Amino acid sequence: MKYVGYYNGTIGPLEEMTVPMLDRAVYFGDGCYDATTFANNHIFATKDHLDRFYNSCRLLEIPFDMAREELTAELQKCIDANECDHGMLYWQCSRGTALRAHNFPDAKPNLMIFTVPCELVPMNQTFRLISMEDTRFLHCNIKTLNLIPSVIAYQRCIEVGCQETVFHRGERVTECAHSNILIIRDGVLCTPPRDNLILPGITLKHLLELAEKNGIPTREAVFTMDELRNADEIIVSSSGGLCIQAVELDGQPIGGRDPQTLKKLQDAYTAFYAEDTK
Repeated sequence: MKYVGYYNGTIGPLEEMTVPMLDRAVYFGDGCYDATTFANNHIFATKDHLDRFYNSCRLLEIPFDMAREELTAELQKCIDANECDHGMLYWQCSRGTALRAHNFPDAKPNLMIFTVPCELVPMNQTFRLISMEDTRFLHCNIKTLNLIPSVIAYQRCIEVGCQETVFHRGERVTECAHSNILIIRDGVLCTPPRDNLILPGITLKHLLELAEKNGIPTREAVFTMDELRNADEIIVSSSGGLCIQAVELDGQPIGGRDPQTLKKLQDAYTAFYAEDTK
């Protein structure tokens, strides 16, 4: 099988797998997910992604009771069954299969897993950004299946030849359509607070840890669109693009004033990723 699909213990070619019509993910988006990459058939940052996944289940009150060790084994089973040694690994849990009703059903949660092609964005690639008002809900810290505002925002940047959309609530920068955003200012790596307005990105977490290990001070605090425009460097981070420099925002040049600190972070992450997936 080139790429693998999995549903509640059944595994097969991704293009042949199906999901029941009454899975609550289909009509309510009632579930949560996580995703990471794998390389050399090793899952990257397993513990961090499982921590976030189980926390999302808890916040949504989904009684997903599969033990971490068992879930890890099922994820690895899908990686081992596909024909590629690197790519993206995605999994989601829905509240179960039941007739449509708003109240929680007496149903067992459903688990879906799949692998798909994925190449990491090269560290020497740069991003052009646009900005949009953040009109999403107030639970952005939960990795839910309800991503239509982010899908639309990402489509808007693609339409104008850019690579990401920066969300802001008034002047406060939150995150991007499907990435986190950080800045370097006066040698300090800054990120918005990891509160309910942003997803607590695993890559963001790693960048903060790697910065501290490499003598780069960090700060987790609100920054504004004006501070973003005037930052020494702007970093977009996600599971598929670990530490990518942004060079344009809404048609105006940004960043490019602290390449040494940026390169130190990029080199540290490259080494960390290689070590964790060898």
